[in-house]
Amino acid sequence: MLSEIVLIGFYLVILLYTIIIHEVSHGMVALWLGDQTAKYAGRLNLSPVRHIDPWGSIAVPLLMLVMTGFKFAFGWAKPVPYNPYNLKNQRWGPALVAFAGPGINILIALTFAIAAKLVSLPAALKIDIIRNFDNWSEVSSVIAGSAASIFFEICIIIIFWNALLAFFNLIPIPPLDGSKVLFSIFPIKTETMIMLEQFGFILLLFFIILFSGPLGAFLNFVLGIFFSIAV
Repeated sequence: MLSEIVLIGFYLVILLYTIIIHEVSHGMVALWLGDQTAKYAGRLNLSPVRHIDPWGSIAVPLLMLVMTGFKFAFGWAKPVPYNPYNLKNQRWGPALVAFAGPGINILIALTFAIAAKLVSLPAALKIDIIRNFDNWSEVSSVIAGSAASIFFEICIIIIFWNALLAFFNLIPIPPLDGSKVLFSIFPIKTETMIMLEQFGFILLLFFIILFSGPLGAFLNFVLGIFFSIAV
């Protein structure tokens, strides 16, 4: 039971810092491109206190964990502020800032997939851990007493959250990062952009409800690519 609680703790901490690193990356790229808004707001650090959104970082993830038997959750941090008019590159700057979050998550997922690949474990055991990585009672017994197996499990959790957050955020619907990338590639009228951003969250909810099947299949496909690297 204690091992299961520890694993769930790792699961939550990794989720929290995956979100924080995602947000900080937006601010770091904005700073690199000339905007110091996030720096002056004290948001270019990894302190949870600076980034936690009471609703998105605590309430929603905990509610989802309880509803899914501690197998899945999602959440968000307070967005890192930036002023697009301060960016040196007005054409592509907003797209680069928007892609910074998903980009760092993809890089982290790939890095830990390679690290997991280098772990000296039988392929069959790695596959068993991947299949049961969020089945706490099952995986805790599989990895018990093996430092290599425990490290591999942690790598898989890191891959899971980073790949999931990256590719979900690339959906081109406000307020997700993919919409800002899309708006930079295909400029639209300011009035249209404002309207889409005002109703973006509602559109996103409808999209998730109506296309949950294809969305789930796509995210599972992406996760499968990273997990295959890890084996």
